[in-house]
Parts: sequence; C-alpha cells; structure tokens
Amino acid sequence: MSDLIAYHLEDGIATLTLNNGKVNAISPDVIVAFNAALDQAVADRAVVIITGQPGILSGGYDLKVMTAGPKEAVSLVASGSTLARRLLSHPFPVVVACPGHAVAKGAFLLLSADYRIGVEGPFTIGLNEVQIGMTMHHAGIELARDRLRKSAFHRSVINGEMFSPQGAVDAGFFDKVVSPDELQAAALEAARQLKKINMTAHKNTKLKVRKALLDALDSAILLDQEYMG
Repeated sequence: MSDLIAYHLEDGIATLTLNNGKVNAISPDVIVAFNAALDQAVADRAVVIITGQPGILSGGYDLKVMTAGPKEAVSLVASGSTLARRLLSHPFPVVVACPGHAVAKGAFLLLSADYRIGVEGPFTIGLNEVQIGMTMHHAGIELARDRLRKSAFHRSVINGEMFSPQGAVDAGFFDKVVSPDELQAAALEAARQLKKINMTAHKNTKLKVRKALLDALDSAILLDQEYMG
C-alpha cells in the first residue's frame, strides 16, 4: 500500500507496519498513508495491528516539519490529533504491538488503541513534550487525561516523566509486556481473540464509552488550531 505504512492482510487481521527511518517519524505523508491503510482495513472488515521496526514504534512527529514554521506545525498536529480520534472510534478493534521505544506521538498512538502490548528491554515510553520545550497541545492533554491512570497523568503530561516498559503498564500506556521474541505471537493472539467478539456491538459500545473523549477531542483540535496558529 505504501513504503511508509506496509499493509498485510491475513485471516481477517490487517497488520500496519510503520517504516519511516530509524525513529519512524510521523510526517504528513505518514498520516496520509495511515489513513489509507485504515480505509483498506475497514473495507476488509479486519482487526488492526499497528507495529513498527525492531526497537521502535515511533519517536514522534517529524521535527523537520514541526520546526519548518507555525503553519506546518499546526497542520501536522491537527492531522495527528484527527488520526488519534479516528483510531479511538475505529469500527473494528485496534491492537498496537510496540517493539521498543514509543515517544511523544508514538506514545499517543498507544493511547489511541484498544489493546497495547510492549516489550521488555531498555526502552522508553512516554510524553516528552515539556522536556524538549513544547507546551502540550489540548488534544494531547485530553487523550492522556482519559487513557492514563490518574496517578501517572500529571507526572507524564506536566513533568514529562518517561517510563520503562513495565512502568508504562502501571501508567496506562500498555496493557501487557512480553519478551521481544514473543511480541508478534502475542499481538496475533490478541487480534484472534478480538475477532471473536460481535463487531457491531464492539463499535457501538466503543462509541458510547468514548463519547465524552471524542467530543473533548473535537473541541481540543479546534482550540489547538487557534492557539498554535
């Protein structure tokens, strides 16, 4: 489907693999490819697995774009937040198989999925925006507020605390952690279990459960465009 997002469909499970350099930077082109892959997954009525390269899911937004100017930065953040909203309301289950680091937008991908699996190792998970001098955007705050454990929310968003894989389970970024060589099998097993549920009930219940979050994100995306612009 794309050099940036590989798409593999097998037995009703669509695996989307990010492949954009050594940190899998989230660029405008990656987001376009992401949306195209999700369109295909909907057409295929497939459970989705999102993964990256060994050692990295994503290091966040493409800094070349973020530093190119206000217009470029606002556009990228808005499209990234819209992608997060889409994942949260996706009509079929979404699993993230995180093969290593997940930083900034990479960590927000974890917070946008239905089930998240990480791997053991010297990896860093979290929201480092304030560490690098970026004020957290409204959409990011709302997403983190809803998906992170209350005890970790302020530490993560305000303090920029980063977590080990096991710490990321406690914080709410991951649901479980496995060894790196178990990741693919664990993700496939999770996807196969999710295939067994009623998809209409899954979609309708997901939209009910996340209505307040989705509404908050709609407002936050507009606020970010005004504030950052």
